[in-house]
Amino acid sequence: MPRKEIVSTDKVTAGAAPLSQATKLGNLVFVAGNTGRHPTSGAVGNGIKEQTRFALERISLILQAAGSSIDNVLTNTCYVSNRDDLTGFNEVYAEFFTQDRPARTTVVVNFGDANNLVEVTSTAYISD
Repeated sequence: MPRKEIVSTDKVTAGAAPLSQATKLGNLVFVAGNTGRHPTSGAVGNGIKEQTRFALERISLILQAAGSSIDNVLTNTCYVSNRDDLTGFNEVYAEFFTQDRPARTTVVVNFGDANNLVEVTSTAYISD
């Protein structure tokens, strides 16, 4: 029976919440929600496009630490704070997922923080 493993990388700034960057079980990696903060500085991105890029860069770095990659993402759950930002979000999202795109759910939410425009959580596999 596989054991759950915690995945962590110092290439991504840690937040204050009590959570793991990702957990791994067998060949699956479950990445926690990542917001639009720069991966290393933690600075909030300017606008939906930069925040989307930062969130997906953070996920990519975490997946690399887990032995996977953004190309192995199976599903994403995406949250945006403004319906009008979906076009910009999709534009950057399509740069990261160019073919064999993962399944995806996108929900418009109120984060309670006007600076936070996007959050993405992912599930990926580790290739044999």
